[in-house]
Amino acid sequence: MKWSSVISLLLLSNLKLLECRKITKKANALLILADDGGFEMGAYRNRICQTPNLDKLAKKSLIFNNAYTSVSSCSPSRSALLTGMPAHQTGMYGLHQGIHHFNSFDRIQSLPKTLKRNGVRTGIIGKKHVGPKSVYQFDYEQTEENNSILQVGRNITHIKLLAREFLNNTEPFFLYIAFHDPHRCGHTNPEYGEFCEKFGNGDTGMGTIPDWHPIYYQADQIDLPYFVPDTPKARKDMVAQYTTISRLDQGVGVILDELKKSGHLDDTLIIYSSDNGIPFPNGRTNAYDSGIAEPMFISSPVTTDRHNQVTYSLTSLLDIVPTLLDWYGIDSNEIKTPLTGKSLLPLLKNEPTNTTTEAVYVSHTIHEVTMYYPMRAIRTHRYKLIHNINYYAPFPIDQDFYLSLTFQDMLNRTRNHQPLNWFKTLRSYYERPEWELYDLKLDAGELNNLAGKPSYKKIFKELQEKLYNWQKETNDPWLCAPHSILEDAGEFQDNPQCMGLDNVF
Repeated sequence: MKWSSVISLLLLSNLKLLECRKITKKANALLILADDGGFEMGAYRNRICQTPNLDKLAKKSLIFNNAYTSVSSCSPSRSALLTGMPAHQTGMYGLHQGIHHFNSFDRIQSLPKTLKRNGVRTGIIGKKHVGPKSVYQFDYEQTEENNSILQVGRNITHIKLLAREFLNNTEPFFLYIAFHDPHRCGHTNPEYGEFCEKFGNGDTGMGTIPDWHPIYYQADQIDLPYFVPDTPKARKDMVAQYTTISRLDQGVGVILDELKKSGHLDDTLIIYSSDNGIPFPNGRTNAYDSGIAEPMFISSPVTTDRHNQVTYSLTSLLDIVPTLLDWYGIDSNEIKTPLTGKSLLPLLKNEPTNTTTEAVYVSHTIHEVTMYYPMRAIRTHRYKLIHNINYYAPFPIDQDFYLSLTFQDMLNRTRNHQPLNWFKTLRSYYERPEWELYDLKLDAGELNNLAGKPSYKKIFKELQEKLYNWQKETNDPWLCAPHSILEDAGEFQDNPQCMGLDNVF
């Protein structure tokens, strides 16, 4: 090889090295979160709901086909997202609301606090819904705590301008855009429709959001998820949600445009996901896949090998913090509490060759304060084991879903002995056994409970042991519930034990 060629190669290598160093030095991240969002987009093969901006982002991302929340409830899932710890470990057991005051423990080290200590400027725009402020403190905050949630969570023009203000800075940054769409609206603002689909649409008294061009759908033409009753009321409910998703999608578009205008599109890791399942029966607040499965894309400006490809690796929202710490080059030990999640950055390069040991975990305790229904679950590629700790009580229903067209129709049909056009009855939905075991390969709808079946005894015990070990590792106060008491102080300080209650009759 000629010396000129060698020199050229060395120069090219040095330029690439400098480029990598430049990106590392200026590493930024943008986390975009939908509120109760599901798979209503072209990237996940929904043929009706129009989401060109999300679909465009997906083509420049690794698409996750097995991503799950760690808890199907808003505040607990957001606390897990921002700490890398399940809700029972952070103390965010239920919805963060002033009257009931659910908060994380003061000692918790959150992602924004850790990033700030490492010279990363942090910002949140939209729905925060976690506390206390001392734990989840961002440098720049425009949330429901100092604005109308409709303005910072649904008015995408206002969100755009706030993002522009935040991005007008030269420091490395982490920006968390938490849309309030497509959360239900009927409980708090019924004048705007079931999903606030009328807010800012230009109708009389509704105002106008300049960057939003509403898209409307025909109820008889949409594709309902398998777990939603096929009734006119449920279809009407769903098309309202679809219209609101158009606002979310166009909001994603304007945010990405602002990122590009700021000159940071090529040095920013972009993550899109949702907090929990959609607010329909069998969805949000459930440990079934319909309640915990999430859309997720990760777009890296550095590792582009798998853009527009799919990963089937099991992923949890508990993996977001390890991923972002890895992206910024921060030691996860700074969190001070060992994390059970993993960095997802290696997936951007290669699909793992061995996924047989992969599992994700669910820890749900409360949604609204009256909805005490603790559940713990483990999901592998093939099996799901759910432990319904409060199984002797009926499964609870939250306020905004109760008022929905879908649930009111289900109630009325049940009371009038009319068919629900659903795969369950209300009674079977309410009444659940202590343990539920499903073979997801043969039973994707999670209808055939295999717990207690002799042929599944081995897998039941294996999953039960793994779930118990994870609860123990994450200091779950419900470790021994409901048939035992955990004694771990006094004479049991060095030998914690689950001690029986003899309460099974």
